[in-house]
Amino acid sequence: MRDFVAPYKNRLALACLFMVLVALATTALPYMLKPIVDNGFSHPDTNTLFWVCFAVFMAFFIKGGASYGESVVMTFVGQRIISDIQNHLFKHLMKADLSFFHKTPSGELLSCFTNDVNMMRNAMENTIIALGKDSITLMSLVALMFYRDPMLASIAFIVFPIAVLPILKIGRRMRKVTFHTQDQYALLTSQLTQIFQGIRVVKAYGMEQAESNHTENQINTIFQLIYKATRIRSASHPIMEILAGLAIACVLGYGGWEVMNGVRTPGDFASFIGALLLVYEPLKRLSNLNARLQEGMAAAARVLHILDMPPSIKNPETPQIVNRVSGNIAFKNVTFSYQNQKRPVLNNFSFEAKKGQTVALVGASGAGKSTIINLIPRFYDINQGAIFIDDINITHMHTNDLRRQIALVSQEIALFNRTILENIAYSENKISLDQVIQAAKDAAAHDFIEQLPDGYNTFVGENGVKLSGGQRQRISIARAMLKNTPILLLDEATSALDTDSERQIQDALSRLMKGRTTILVAHRLSTVIDADWIYVLDHGKLVEGGKHSDLLEQDGVYARLWKKQSSRKH
Repeated sequence: MRDFVAPYKNRLALACLFMVLVALATTALPYMLKPIVDNGFSHPDTNTLFWVCFAVFMAFFIKGGASYGESVVMTFVGQRIISDIQNHLFKHLMKADLSFFHKTPSGELLSCFTNDVNMMRNAMENTIIALGKDSITLMSLVALMFYRDPMLASIAFIVFPIAVLPILKIGRRMRKVTFHTQDQYALLTSQLTQIFQGIRVVKAYGMEQAESNHTENQINTIFQLIYKATRIRSASHPIMEILAGLAIACVLGYGGWEVMNGVRTPGDFASFIGALLLVYEPLKRLSNLNARLQEGMAAAARVLHILDMPPSIKNPETPQIVNRVSGNIAFKNVTFSYQNQKRPVLNNFSFEAKKGQTVALVGASGAGKSTIINLIPRFYDINQGAIFIDDINITHMHTNDLRRQIALVSQEIALFNRTILENIAYSENKISLDQVIQAAKDAAAHDFIEQLPDGYNTFVGENGVKLSGGQRQRISIARAMLKNTPILLLDEATSALDTDSERQIQDALSRLMKGRTTILVAHRLSTVIDADWIYVLDHGKLVEGGKHSDLLEQDGVYARLWKKQSSRKH
């Protein structure tokens, strides 16, 4: 309420004013039944009938205009609130740690952005309308009923407190079912995302029917939950119908007897009955309010859980100002393990890369090479030790300043469904087309881009699906070239390239690495022969280090890996 509703308090006040007008106009209708019945019919009075008819028309006119104004204002406020929540949620997620995205299914996040936020909006709108228009209308009509006849009003409302306990119970059940339903929606969204992204594998393994059955089961689960929620929510209807029928029957019996015996006028009774019938609708909506509110609170609990989750990677209060670093990198006694993982990936690990050097990290899968790449831009915080760039502890730098010094080309190629031009110039706002083209030429990408239907304005599809693996990798390399940073991280940068493409790209990478500190992770040792220094890792520990020729002479782990890969070529 404070963060997202309060900024629109002026518009909400205007909406409440319209609600008051609707309530007063609604109450005026049964109020005017008395003069119509008593003076217009019992004692014919044309003048009174004319003015009453005019007043009825004006009441409907005011009610219609106020209803329109209330609807328009509440729609604006509701849509603005949902937009504000989504913007706030997205900005918060952009500050979240990489580990958060690894452990949180994308479907759950998408469900929060769509289903949960919409349910919050609906609950908010229903609550404000119920507490505003319905409550004011109800109080006005009840006041009119007690004004006309306190005894009849007491008889009419003595039965309604009976409904309070079952309505509260319905609300509690609604919150529980809604929470479960939103979880299932998140699972379905995540499942659909994975299937659509992995449709090639699904078809290759003939799993279309199996995936259809799995999805059908998930959809049926959601159907059952929604059906259950509808049954629970609708349970308040028969309660209110029965109680309303009992109240009206009692009033008709007692009030009709009084009219027949001359205790009250027919106009009083007609006015009272009119108010009683109009009371029913706002009272019924108020009885559903708790169930609707519980639905919104279940959705809000999921959204606010994410919003209240602070990132573990925090910037220092007074970060050290860094414009452009030289590129010296040093790991000193670094120990690191991923969350919920007992065995450390790096254990008391130290290494150094001097300005302008190319340092290669090699070793078997799981040795910790890619982890080192992830620690330099501070995607994760280490458990012990320290990482320095130009003798500055990276935890003393603002993450924006730190990552502005680094370009990353990963084996996990991330392209967005935008144009090739936008993907290459992703991090650079003021870049000319000529600069983009030059970067593409350096990455051996210009020729294939020119052959595409729209050249650099070609959309690449979701995650670059319209391009081949080698083409995606070259776009990624061009993006790193354009960033022009002092530190370059290459994590299996040529892994997706064929032999001809790799040969073309090696020259481009050599030009790119010149004068830059490059940390190169490679599985194929043929790509690290010219590195200034090669570190060999095994289970998170540094076991060997040196130039290619020196490591071969040592006849250790590196030499064995080299012989194994060389024998495969032959």
